Amino acid sequence: MSGDDTERFAHARRVIEAVLFASAEPLGRDRLAEYLPAGAPIDAVLDSLAADYAGRGVELVRRDDAWAFRTAPDLAPHLQARVVEPRRLGRAALEVLAIIAYHQPVTRAEIEEIRGVALARGTLDLLIETGFVRPRGRRQAVGRPLEWATTPHFLDHFDLASLADLPGLDELKAAGLLGQGRGIADYAADQEQPALPLEPRPKPSGRLGGFTAGLEGGDGEPGER
Repeated sequence: MSGDDTERFAHARRVIEAVLFASAEPLGRDRLAEYLPAGAPIDAVLDSLAADYAGRGVELVRRDDAWAFRTAPDLAPHLQARVVEPRRLGRAALEVLAIIAYHQPVTRAEIEEIRGVALARGTLDLLIETGFVRPRGRRQAVGRPLEWATTPHFLDHFDLASLADLPGLDELKAAGLLGQGRGIADYAADQEQPALPLEPRPKPSGRLGGFTAGLEGGDGEPGER
C-alpha cells in the first residue's frame, strides 16, 4: 500500500469510526459506505476497526449485517448499577415477540393461531414502540395481510449476532413464553415452511435473560391476552 493509499485508508477509518460513534443504532455496511468515496474498501475498514477495538472496554460488534460500538460483555457487572432498567414487557407481549422472532415473517392471524387466543389491541403497537418489531410488507394472499418481523434493534437489545442465536423452543415453552395453543414448529409444518433452528440451547444470560425475567412478578399489561 502506497503512502497515499495508507493516508486515505486511515482517513476512511476515522470517518467510519466517527459515524458509528455518533449513531444511536447499528448501521449497515451499505449505509456506512455512503460516507466514503466510491470504491473505498469499507469491509477492510470495518475489519480493521473491529480488530483494533477487540478486547477494549468498548468494542465494535456486528449485528446481522449492521455494525455498532458496544461495551464489552465481560464488563456488564461493573455497569449494571449505572443502568436504568426499562419497563418490562408483559407476558402477552413477550409471547407475541417470541412468535414473531421464531417464525418471521408472520401475519397477525398466524400469531393468533399459534397462541390460540385473539391478539389484544395495542400489543403490536407496544412492540413497535419498543423498536423490536416492524411491518415487513404485505403477503401476496387474499386480503394482503401485513407481515411482521423483528428489527436490528431486537438483535442488539438481546445481544444476538443473528436469529440463529435465539434460545430453543423447548426452553421458551418451559419459561412460559408460548401459550397453550399450537407450537411454532407445528404451524411451520402445516405451511410447509422451514422454521428457524429450534434445538435446545444453553440457558440464556445477560440481556437475553430478559425473555424469561420479564415474566416474573406480573401478568402482563392490563387488558392483554
